[in-house]
Amino acid sequence: MIVLQNTVISDDIREQFFVCNLEKCKGACCVEGDLGAPLEEDELAILEQSYDKIKPYMTGAGQHAVEEQGLYITDFEGDYSTPTIGNRECAYAIYDENKTLKCAIEQAYLDGVIDWKKPISCHLYPIRITKYDGFEALNYDRWGICSAACSFGENLGVRVYQFLKEPLIRKYGEGWYQELTNLIVEEEKEQA
Repeated sequence: MIVLQNTVISDDIREQFFVCNLEKCKGACCVEGDLGAPLEEDELAILEQSYDKIKPYMTGAGQHAVEEQGLYITDFEGDYSTPTIGNRECAYAIYDENKTLKCAIEQAYLDGVIDWKKPISCHLYPIRITKYDGFEALNYDRWGICSAACSFGENLGVRVYQFLKEPLIRKYGEGWYQELTNLIVEEEKEQA
């Protein structure tokens, strides 16, 4: 494991290969699982401020789910997540012409309508963050639906932390990411 500032990073993030392959998985992470996308507390206000601009991008079923459940839900542990449509896909998920699930929030961002790309939990996937007193644990979430992403990443020689450079910088800053990269390079030199 790597200890960096207020984070503890699992070795899998440094060692495992990963590059999303939407052609193969069709955005299954937007529909599989027990809940919608995890939301951080500071994202709730952003979602509230942005919803009117995101809503036109959503499906009718997604809009209906939000009307019934709210912009976000609180789970049994007191954590926040996006509502779902019939306990399946995220209410903010949309299908493209190839029946691939994408994100209405991200599409609004790409169109320049809002300046929030999407929930950080989605942007960081397959990294999941667990918060503890004084630090955050970053773990690689292994899931069968991502097997094509693992193969694709291995073919390209891209590791999890490299694939997720942008969201890791978004979450922890450029300096943190550079320090992570330096630690990994130094460790690889020592092992060579």
